[in-house]
Amino acid sequence: MDGTEMLASRLGVVAVFVENRLEAAPRVNQVLSDFGHIVVGRMGVPYRERGLSVMAVIVDGTTDEIGAMTGRLGAVPGVSVKAALRRKSATDGDGQ
Repeated sequence: MDGTEMLASRLGVVAVFVENRLEAAPRVNQVLSDFGHIVVGRMGVPYRERGLSVMAVIVDGTTDEIGAMTGRLGAVPGVSVKAALRRKSATDGDGQ
């Protein structure tokens, strides 16, 4: 990434709730793979008592990229998504 791309980049966490893991997981994983260039890391936990899985996906990308990813994830039946993005900072992009 050059300096202008880094300044446009936002750091965030995307919460993904999957109600029917067996049916939704392949589509969710495909979307995450398609957006692998903005995925920093991910953690998933099956919550058996509630019959769903919860994922936290750390992303670093433009708001357009993050929005496209969350939109595709949210379009998968049985999946709900919420993103929390870090506020832009004066030090973003300078390595500090």
